[in-house]
Amino acid sequence: MSTVAKPIPARMKGLNRAEICDVNFQEFVRDWNGSVATTPGAGHSILPGSALDARGFRELFESQLVSRHLDLMARVLRVQNKVFYTIGSSGHEGNAMVARATRHTDPAFLHYRSGGFMAERFRKLPGMDPVMDSALSFAASKDDPASGGRHKVWGSKPLWVLPQTSTIASHLPKAFGTAIAIEQARRIGHALPIPQDSIAICSFGDASSNHATAQTAFNAAAWTAYQKLPAPVLFVCEDNGIGISVKTPDGWVARNFAHRPDLDYFAADGLDLASGYGDVERAVEHCRRTRRPTFLHLRTTRIMGHAGTDFEIEWRSIEELCAVEATDPLLRSAAIALESGLMSRDEILGLYEDTRKKCFAAAEAADRRPRLSSLQEVMAPLAPYTPGAVKAEAERAPAAEARARAFGGEDKLPEKQAPRHLAIQINNALHDLFAKYPETLLFGEDVAQKGGVYTVTKGLQKAFGPRRVFNTLLDETIILGLAQGFANMGMLPLPEIQYLAYLHNAADQIRGEAASLQFFSNDQYRNPMVVRIASLGYQRGFGGHFHNDNSITALRDIPGLVVGCPSRGDDAATMLRTLAALAKVDGRVCAFLEPIALYMTKDLHEAGDGGWLTEYPAPDQAMPLGEGRVYGEGNNDLVVFTFGNGVPMSLRAARTIEAKHGWKVRVCDLRWLVPLNEAWIREQAASAKRILIVDEGRRSAGVGEGIITAVVEGGFGARPFRRVVGADTFTPLAGAAFLVIPSEEEIVAAADSLA
Repeated sequence: MSTVAKPIPARMKGLNRAEICDVNFQEFVRDWNGSVATTPGAGHSILPGSALDARGFRELFESQLVSRHLDLMARVLRVQNKVFYTIGSSGHEGNAMVARATRHTDPAFLHYRSGGFMAERFRKLPGMDPVMDSALSFAASKDDPASGGRHKVWGSKPLWVLPQTSTIASHLPKAFGTAIAIEQARRIGHALPIPQDSIAICSFGDASSNHATAQTAFNAAAWTAYQKLPAPVLFVCEDNGIGISVKTPDGWVARNFAHRPDLDYFAADGLDLASGYGDVERAVEHCRRTRRPTFLHLRTTRIMGHAGTDFEIEWRSIEELCAVEATDPLLRSAAIALESGLMSRDEILGLYEDTRKKCFAAAEAADRRPRLSSLQEVMAPLAPYTPGAVKAEAERAPAAEARARAFGGEDKLPEKQAPRHLAIQINNALHDLFAKYPETLLFGEDVAQKGGVYTVTKGLQKAFGPRRVFNTLLDETIILGLAQGFANMGMLPLPEIQYLAYLHNAADQIRGEAASLQFFSNDQYRNPMVVRIASLGYQRGFGGHFHNDNSITALRDIPGLVVGCPSRGDDAATMLRTLAALAKVDGRVCAFLEPIALYMTKDLHEAGDGGWLTEYPAPDQAMPLGEGRVYGEGNNDLVVFTFGNGVPMSLRAARTIEAKHGWKVRVCDLRWLVPLNEAWIREQAASAKRILIVDEGRRSAGVGEGIITAVVEGGFGARPFRRVVGADTFTPLAGAAFLVIPSEEEIVAAADSLA
């Protein structure tokens, strides 16, 4: 029996397409007059040859109807300001089959057309209500169990659906990372929060499959499988043939993915539950059994437009719209129910209307529930901070035996050695963190045997093994995707980004994904990590822009991120302990900017003075978040605010300034760049006669603006002040680099102008 709906009468061509799809279904069921088979038993196939039994079909059909009526409800109530999201799942309801064939403990990263998947996954745990939970999310109620009213997301903590916002493909790397983490846990003896044979599920559209972020995930998955390493990720491409208004060429997805080596391809008809379910099951079973990356090409369609604001009639012909609407998967499901004899026309229409009533009733009830009404409520999950617990954790020293093993004996403990430079002390601090946290992993480009470009991680792999310290492929997006996956599975990742400029290739993995998860999950999911980044300039012209990047603002603009930047070895060690504690205790995403030019610096004023070597701090010492360091306490004639490379530069310049003007100079090292400790800045500015800001960032976008704002808002704006900043340009090669970044001479000249 054909599932094609009757042609749309001319009088209905100008109507809302959601109304037409609604009418289509009802008329199709009422007018159906095909032959009826014997009613199948609960354990029998719904249709001959189908892998789906009658009970399974009935439940999937119910999930499809829930998804559809949530869409219809959203279109009606949006104009009444009772619903605030109208990107729907209509035409994609077949993704409910993926939910049925998988477990609720298989972590799922879903795109926005996943109403069917969610309705079906809710069956996995008793007592849960997909209709009410979804209605609360549509209504932006703070009682929404997924996001607390911060966004319409598909998410659930008990169902292991990690919330996504309106993702294109940015969730694919962390889905891949989660699959890798499931396997990595076994290798390092880490207890997983889910079964060991779990798989990671990731859904996206055909248009999104072309995105660079998606392609990097596919490539990394194949790269991993090629080396015969497990990567149990199920990529579900829901192919509806269009991306908003741009059509995908016929056959493109199959042509692009069906024969990719080491990415195992399966195709299933998501428009037909009876014929599609067996193929979905086979793909899931293959992924779980082989632990290989698997690509499930699920045929879908898109009806009712991209969203409620998409009036397709303005850019698609009526004939094309009617043809698309005739492929509505609910029409085929109704036909299966009727052909099999499982349900009568009246039963189907009754279920359809009952589902509509439940969705509208839930939406009306959700509209009466409270919404976020204060800035404090909105921001509550963004950047949790429990100072007492963080301090206690940061100051908790590793076990003595573990430290002795890590450093090769009691006599080799770093606090018993002579003062050393920054790179060595970072290395020592990393050894301590590995001894303290068995779940710590360090990975990136060249970090293992080589020990990183600057040998900062030298010896870590030898001390702790290749399962905890390892190289990745050269792809920053995947490095940060892996970090999120390991964090999802309860590990503590310390990814390394080789240069700050390289971070910008993958910044959305921090901004749009890692740092936003606590916010959009109402702090139910966290991405604890410490991202180490070799940063900043002053490498005597080596490498040009990509090795001398000073674009710190890109990080300062990420809500919830913590950014620390030490200038000396002892600060680096105590800061790393606090960053790790922030990740462990509060789930924070942290960035640790390591000034490359200071890695090997030993001297401060004259060659051989050893003025920038420091002793290694005892393992029970840590630097509180936001705490700065003051050089020249009580000196008020000139107060210099700076960080990173600017600290030793300012200290050298201060000696010249003091000799030249007879001033007493105080140098204040911020150390923490996000969040800026505005109270401390104001405290230091309060007694200053003059203020100088030394900011190696760019003039129009650095750290200095934040310092100035804190000073002015603190009431100290009348103090004479100057800025010494980098120019608004990229850093050139060789000696020309010193023309665009601050110098000691410029610091002295700025002080002269304040005299």
